[in-house]
Parts: sequence; structure tokens; C-alpha cells
Amino acid sequence: MISSNVSLKKYNTFGIEVLAKGFASFSSVENLHTLIDEHAQFNYEALLILGGGSNVLFTHNFNGLVLKNNIDGIKVMHDDDTHVLVQVGAGVNWHAFVLHCIENNWAGVENLSLIPGNVGASPLQNIGAYGVELKDVFYALDAFHLYEKTTVKFTRSDCAFGYRESVFKGKFKNQFVITSVTFKLNKTPIFNISYGAIAQALELMKISTLSIKAISDAVISIRQSKLPDPAIIGNAGSFFKNPTIAVKQYEHLKADYPEMPGYFSSKDDALAQVKIPAGWLIEQCGYKGFRKGDAGVYKLQALVLVNYGQATGFEIFELSTEIIASVLQRFGIGLEREVNVI
Repeated sequence: MISSNVSLKKYNTFGIEVLAKGFASFSSVENLHTLIDEHAQFNYEALLILGGGSNVLFTHNFNGLVLKNNIDGIKVMHDDDTHVLVQVGAGVNWHAFVLHCIENNWAGVENLSLIPGNVGASPLQNIGAYGVELKDVFYALDAFHLYEKTTVKFTRSDCAFGYRESVFKGKFKNQFVITSVTFKLNKTPIFNISYGAIAQALELMKISTLSIKAISDAVISIRQSKLPDPAIIGNAGSFFKNPTIAVKQYEHLKADYPEMPGYFSSKDDALAQVKIPAGWLIEQCGYKGFRKGDAGVYKLQALVLVNYGQATGFEIFELSTEIIASVLQRFGIGLEREVNVI
């Protein structure tokens, strides 16, 4: 059933108080189909599919229909000596799924522990952390076409994964609702502790024997030490993408800023680009811990914009615009928002 003028504050991790003209939730493809038919009947101006609300910034009331994806379930589709294929409902909480994998000794997603949001959003922007991306464990997904009202299966190549990108943010934007995602996970772990501070965290935790649980615990510890809990301080995690620049531009900037960190994308000089941590750029511009009213930049991680209580989405958006202009002026690097602004 569709409800009218519903507050979305509890459905977005920024905790922004806005209203949706229409709101309903669905827990199956059949339920979604019915609601889409109702959407056409009532002629709402726009349609928004909402998952965990962890990657969205509402800047005004939504004069349309919001459908909350609550499709549940974790099902083993195939199991052999080396791999397991697991189909997961789009409405399942991502971290809960990671913990389920660890309990069953399914390896591959432990580096992605504590990423906010639901499973359905994970392929949308090819989530990633600590040297692992969603595409590394992705097998297939099912998605409901909003206009043809049919379910379509997408393989890894169909999704056209890139850095925080997929075909669902480009060619097929606003055309499909992801209903389930199938992952290919390893029975024998391949540990990845080379990125970030995982090895250091493991040492501090006095863990000498590697396991997927140990890596997950280390990642959780790192994230909790740097990132605010949305239940306490409204935020959507990383607000900006880490920009990628040409090697020559990096070398030029490195001459002026010797301490500038950079990660080369390839050992082949002809193919190489350099990824610069956006948080470092923002911090150099003096925004770490900055606050204007209730909109601010988190004191421990400049990549995270926060709502200290009563900030509007537009105030947070204005702050992000100010940061983008400052980084561009100082470094000649354009930052791109990772969060979906509505």
C-alpha cells in the first residue's frame, strides 16, 4: 500500500528530514510489479528506489514515489570443493551478509566489512575497500526492468564495472531495480592485507594466524576508528571519489607537494594513471574538522561529510561544492561526488 507524505529521515543515513509524496516498501518481485502498476495509475512525477539509504543526499522533498527495497534471503545456488555461489536478496544488509559469509568460511568479502548499505546497491557503484572491489566476487544479478516489467539477468561483463561505476549508473540509469545478487566466493581464502593499514591493525590486535575473520575484525577496527557511526552522526561514508590523474600531472604536483600520496594503476608507464586520496586533498585545503552550522567535515576523516543534527541536505551539498572549488583551485584536480544527490 502506498502512503502519502512520509518522512524519509529514518531511511537515509545522513538523517535529512524530507518528505516523500508517496512511499511504499516491497519484499518480492511480484510486490514490486504491483507497486509499479500503481505508480503508473497515480501518475507520480518521479520514482526512486531506495535501499539502505547510505549513499544518498536529499536536498529537498521528493515529489514522487519512493519504493523501499526489502527483498530478503540468502540462498546457496552451487557448492563444490573450491567455490560457492550464493544468491542474496537486494534488501539484505551488506555487513550482515559479510558476517554470514565469515560464519560459513566463505572467503572474498572480508575486506568489505562494515560498508554501510544493502546488497542491492553493491553492484550499482561497484563498492570497494582495502584492495577489494565488488566485481572481484561478483557472479551475476537479477534486475527488474521498470518499463518492460521483466526480470533480466546480468553477468559480470554486462555490468561494465569501473571505479565506483556500473552500467546501472550510466546506460541503464533509473531503468532497472536490482532484486538479487549472486556472489562467487572461495572455499580456500586468498588473503589480501597489503592495502591500507590492515597489516598494522592485525599486529596491534596480536593476530599471528591469518583468517577471514581476523581480516574482517581488522577492517572493522580501522573503519570504526576513522568513520562516524551514522546512528550517532549523520553521514554517508565517503562523500567523494578518489580522483585519478595523469602521471605527468602527478609528478608536477609532487614537485610542489613532496608528501602527496599517490597509487599507480599500472606498472606499464603508457597505461599508468595515479589515484590520489581525496581525503588528503581536502585536508590540505583546511577542511578536516570544518563545520558550518550543523553541516561539517568529520574531524578524523576529511573524506566524510556529516550532519551534526539539523543540517539540511542543501547545506551539505553547498559545503561539498565549496570543497570541490577549493581543491580545484589549489591542485587543479576536480573532485567527483560519490553520493547520489537528489
